[in-house]
Amino acid sequence: MKLTKHAHACVTVEKDDTRLVIDPGTFTPDAADAVARAHAVLITHEHFDHFDEELVAAALETQPDLHVYGTKAVAATLGGHGGRVHAVAAGDTVTIGSITATVHGHRHAPIHADIPCPDNVGYLLDDGALYHPGDAYFAPDAPVHTLLLPTSGPWTKLGEAADYVRAVKPERIIQIHELMLSELGQHSTANLLGEKGLTGIPITRLEPGTTITLK
Repeated sequence: MKLTKHAHACVTVEKDDTRLVIDPGTFTPDAADAVARAHAVLITHEHFDHFDEELVAAALETQPDLHVYGTKAVAATLGGHGGRVHAVAAGDTVTIGSITATVHGHRHAPIHADIPCPDNVGYLLDDGALYHPGDAYFAPDAPVHTLLLPTSGPWTKLGEAADYVRAVKPERIIQIHELMLSELGQHSTANLLGEKGLTGIPITRLEPGTTITLK
């Protein structure tokens, strides 16, 4: 399985002849290109930095074989498109080509009492090879090899992030959701949360466009 990091929360995952894109949002400049080459799009929740509604809707019109998976709110926004838009929730399992994804979690992490929390789901791919949590510190009840760890945003807290990594116990951490951190902030965060910091687990910072092999 190969992972390509895009800006912010978006990643492309490839295995054999299957290509998935997770969370193509408006903060990701090359999201349209990534989605154009995808067999399926997985959306964790409806916030614009994870779900570019216009982009995904347009792709459904021009790519007749594209399937989209997301929360009920995401599915309702897009419409049915002949059964190619699927509402998913915790406990569901979906198979797209050679990749299997299980769905975990329920709600977006709280930002403030005055701001509603939408539904948020995480996707665990191929028996724990990769976990994308969206905007939540939800630990799936399953082994995780590579954890995509959000490190910036109005809901994130470094102390909670450290406890989250300790709960998940991944073998590897890759930083996502990083655009609100300066270069200095990203270094500081990696030092605090990484191998020599609070978690003892290496944290990898990938420049957008970088592709790596997971396992």
